[in-house]
Amino acid sequence: MSIDAIQPLGAISPVSSMMNATGTSGSSADPAAGMNFGNMVAQGLQKLQDAQNTADNLAVEAATGRLTDVHDYIIAATEANLATSLTVAVRNKALDAFNEIMRMQA
Repeated sequence: MSIDAIQPLGAISPVSSMMNATGTSGSSADPAAGMNFGNMVAQGLQKLQDAQNTADNLAVEAATGRLTDVHDYIIAATEANLATSLTVAVRNKALDAFNEIMRMQA
């Protein structure tokens, strides 16, 4: 497997592309306005799963001797590790924000 076969995780779209003309994020009432938060999270988790699967497949190939370039596995494993770390950090920040909101007095 060559380095070209490894799919990139994708870039985070700029905030301006997620906003409509009024500066507010697209609501579920207007699905054409943009992607909702739930879909963004689902896509991010799917990309994380894909990266993990790629790293796992390359690890099996490396262990069985079918992988000719070990650096392909190292790159895929590092990419999967970074994606996992980012996902955990975002989850932790979201939980912190939720807990802070719950502590606010009405």
